[in-house]
Amino acid sequence: MAKKEMKRVLVTGAVGQIGSELTMALRERHGAENVLATGRKTRPSQALLDSGPFEFIDVTRKESIEAVVDKYAIDTIYHMAAILSAVGEDKPWLCWDVNINGLKNVLDIGVERGLTRVFVPSSIAVFGPGTPLADTPNDTVLRPTTMYGVTKVAGELLADYYVKRFGLDCRGVRYPGIISHETLPGGGTTDYAVAIYYGAVEKGSYECFVSEDTVLPMMYMPDAIKATLDLMDAPFADLAHHNDFNIAAMSFSAGELAASIRAVMPEFTCTYKPDFRQAIADSWPDSIDDTAAREEWGWQPAYDLAAMTEDMLAALRDKQSAGLLK
Repeated sequence: MAKKEMKRVLVTGAVGQIGSELTMALRERHGAENVLATGRKTRPSQALLDSGPFEFIDVTRKESIEAVVDKYAIDTIYHMAAILSAVGEDKPWLCWDVNINGLKNVLDIGVERGLTRVFVPSSIAVFGPGTPLADTPNDTVLRPTTMYGVTKVAGELLADYYVKRFGLDCRGVRYPGIISHETLPGGGTTDYAVAIYYGAVEKGSYECFVSEDTVLPMMYMPDAIKATLDLMDAPFADLAHHNDFNIAAMSFSAGELAASIRAVMPEFTCTYKPDFRQAIADSWPDSIDDTAAREEWGWQPAYDLAAMTEDMLAALRDKQSAGLLK
């Protein structure tokens, strides 16, 4: 599978937390006119609209994806559209429909249209009971307890099948919790790790929906974008894995996260009131082993907790000064 030059890119879920920033990075790389952003019904930011083409599609309707693939002569898809963990527990069958049927539509179009490459994101939600919680291996027990996790395991296997059976070049990483100051998260269990920074800047306080000692793997958005692009650039022949790469940057407790904010803002206070998302968090690893990603395509993160906190607070303060926060 020789790599072709990627020129015409489609991003599904481009209004989401990762998709919105990934779209901007891809437009900088390939040219704005060559990267189509798509969403289902949420209005994109003005910055996203102004920076390049945008279309509304529904990934559960194959014909709506086909229409834009043909209209824009797409050769590469970053399939970021998904229902996340917390929303998925409230609406499990919608989660299945979007995450699995939507993915199959994208993969089928990839085969039928002869696409160069498809990115299929996964998540640490694939892990569950029986999985080692510390330094979770890349290849281990996958028995998730959420519908979101079930769809991500099934999605990894389905995409791997398309690689083997149809020769479609699909690739994906298991994102940890992603932290960003650009776009608010959309219903995930790790949302507290973003909301806490907004609370610090806007109110000087935050009530966290997981316990103080809850430890989860996390990553700053610039590293998440870098991992995505680095994997898509890697020579196919170098990859032993395809759609299930662990990627790690840092692991910390909710209390350690609050302490990192207090190191910059001593007056900040955080209280803890765990809700239903605590059980989901408890089923996920404390830390993960990403040796496969480091060895097969040279993965290396740039940010630790202190550097991320300093950058997040500075960016949010700038937005507050500009009147861009609520």
